Amino acid sequence: MNELETKEQTKDLVFEFELDAPPKKVWRAISLPEFRDIWLPKGDLADAAPISSAPDEEVSYRMKDNEPPFLESEVTFQVRPDGDGGTILRVIHVLLDEQVTQQPLKAANNNRPVMMHAA
Repeated sequence: MNELETKEQTKDLVFEFELDAPPKKVWRAISLPEFRDIWLPKGDLADAAPISSAPDEEVSYRMKDNEPPFLESEVTFQVRPDGDGGTILRVIHVLLDEQVTQQPLKAANNNRPVMMHAA
C-alpha cells in the first residue's frame, strides 16, 4: 500500500450493514426525528434538519463534536433493499474540518536520539 492509497482510505469512513428489517422501516428510523433521536441524539447533530434527502433512499445530517476541537462532519445514510425483504444500510461519515483532513501523517517516532536541553 502506498501513501496515496492510505490517504484515500482515511478520508471517509464507510460502513455497510445488512438488516432484517424492511427498507421502509429502516427509512423511518433514520429520517423521522421521533425515531432517530432514540439512537442519534439531537446533541450530536449540528442541526436536526437534514442537509439533503432523497425520500426512501438517502438522508444526510451535519454532526458536531461536543468536546474540543469541536470538529464537524457529515453523515449520509443510504437505504436499499437486499432482495430478500431486508435492507442494506450504508453509512458514510466525512470529516468536514479542513485543518484535520489536510494534516500530513507523521511518524510517532522520529528515530533521533533523545537529547537533553541545556539549562
